[in-house]
Amino acid sequence: MEDFKLENEHIEGRNAVIEALRAGRAIDKIYIAKGEVDQTLGHIASKARAQGVVVVETDRRKLDAMSQTHAHQGVVALCAVKEYCTVQDILDIAKERNENPFVIVCDEISDPHNLGAIIRSAECVGAHGVVIPKRRSAGLTAVVDKASAGAAEHMAIARVPNLSAALEELKKAGLWVYGAAAEGDNPLWKTDLTGPICLVIGSEGDGMSRLVREHCDFLLSIPLMGQISSLNASAAAAVLMYEVLRQKTNG
Repeated sequence: MEDFKLENEHIEGRNAVIEALRAGRAIDKIYIAKGEVDQTLGHIASKARAQGVVVVETDRRKLDAMSQTHAHQGVVALCAVKEYCTVQDILDIAKERNENPFVIVCDEISDPHNLGAIIRSAECVGAHGVVIPKRRSAGLTAVVDKASAGAAEHMAIARVPNLSAALEELKKAGLWVYGAAAEGDNPLWKTDLTGPICLVIGSEGDGMSRLVREHCDFLLSIPLMGQISSLNASAAAAVLMYEVLRQKTNG
């Protein structure tokens, strides 16, 4: 009998992962042993991709390090702590509240603690949802949930295959897209942030990707008075979100 264990965010073993896919569990990524020609692993990979799950080939040493059971059989699934929604679901939430949409887009935030902190701030300011990409981003794992102090349980989070397409969808819905950039020519304190708005937060190291930047209507800069040239991604996100809230409240 196959030995496996489900603990917070890992499902290990071939039968366990197949059953999780069959049951429609919210899975962020599936890690499969690299270089192994195996019919069962191939079936898992194809079924996962058909469901939109990211499949990553990795060496057995990484699988061994991830494993909690020491019986992963060449496959480990990383689960989401809740179901993802769609961009339209987020817009519908704003409509139900009779409020202008306020959406946060995270462009390749890979640090789960940063993503969790951003989700926490988004929930605190009353944002309607957070959008993350499927690849090169932390997912809605137990670590992110803990870093959000439970805010992830109350926040609508959409996970999309293409951020540029998601931004276009938001634009068509009437939202203005503001991207955070050190060289932005729109100083935060002097920019009108009322109305339907989307804030884009770039990755910890490289900021926004070129394609995402090109889809922004405005680039926002945060005043910095010290010697350091930038804020941590989650700190920058909190500053931006609270300026939006200030303007909405005082408007």
